[in-house]
Amino acid sequence: MSGAPIHAADVAAGDAHDPVTGEGPDRLSPYRVFARDEWAQLRADTPLTITIDDIARLQSINDPISIEEVVAIYLPLSRLLSLYVAATQGLFKATQRFLLAEHDAKAPYIIGLAGSVAVGKSTTARVLKALLARWPNTPKVDLITTDGFLHSNAVLQRMGAMERKGFPESYDSAALLRFLADIKAGRRRVAAPVYSHLVYDVVPGQQQVIESPDILIVEGLNVLQPARLPRDGTAIPFVSDYFDFSIYLDGHEDDLHRWYVNRFLRLRQTAFRDPLSYFRKYAELGEAEALDVADRLWTGINLPNLRDNILPTRQRASLILAKGASHRIESVALRRL
Repeated sequence: MSGAPIHAADVAAGDAHDPVTGEGPDRLSPYRVFARDEWAQLRADTPLTITIDDIARLQSINDPISIEEVVAIYLPLSRLLSLYVAATQGLFKATQRFLLAEHDAKAPYIIGLAGSVAVGKSTTARVLKALLARWPNTPKVDLITTDGFLHSNAVLQRMGAMERKGFPESYDSAALLRFLADIKAGRRRVAAPVYSHLVYDVVPGQQQVIESPDILIVEGLNVLQPARLPRDGTAIPFVSDYFDFSIYLDGHEDDLHRWYVNRFLRLRQTAFRDPLSYFRKYAELGEAEALDVADRLWTGINLPNLRDNILPTRQRASLILAKGASHRIESVALRRL
């Protein structure tokens, strides 16, 4: 079924179990797949550096996460990423010496995080940010979402694309690429636009300024999607060209649908009631009407985007975190070096 996540409960760590096709160990795969318990053992002696209160503050609406989840999944991941960052920092310094450019600014380590609407990307990004900032070699960790690089509602309306917000064409890709190029070039201060989910639009005049981070996490629906390659070999960069590591947060279509509807119903009782909310009109809907609207939004917008644009990028990730029906991560697929 389209959107089915990887599971490894019956697969020994290291077996060539293809994370896209689900084929068995007789097929080649660029991934090693770990069952949850196997991955949890890789925490080693990594200390838990965030509290239950931190987790409550970091999680998004309708995206439950527990201390046990942080210990089993995110502590081993933060340990792995700290090793990758340290190795990349060493390689960068060696390359600078080779190029006789030892005084050049450092290049931040960039982590891309992709996945469907309602899969829990925001919570994952914030938890990773909190954990990585506690490692001694990466004290400054920043996070941006690609929502800020969406075209404004005025532009989308002129394009006739308001109902395709979140699809690849709804982003100002050139601006996002310039931002990432400046970050990777080591510029001290780089500004990104700010998006408001309350008013459902980019906020004019507001910026998020990123200043010389050790790590930058870039979270978004389509950050792993490649552009169409030109026949003449013209250089066309992809957003993912600037990533040092990438994560795809995976879930089954049926679960994603249910999580999206549940989140919509929660927002109807909370954020949608704000007088400034773009979705204020949904706050007074009855239960049956709200369910119908949520189903139509999922089926008409988010599901086609998932199938056509987001899910096809899953196999481009360095790491795939596969969620079960309760939002619990059941398996981890790590791309081989």
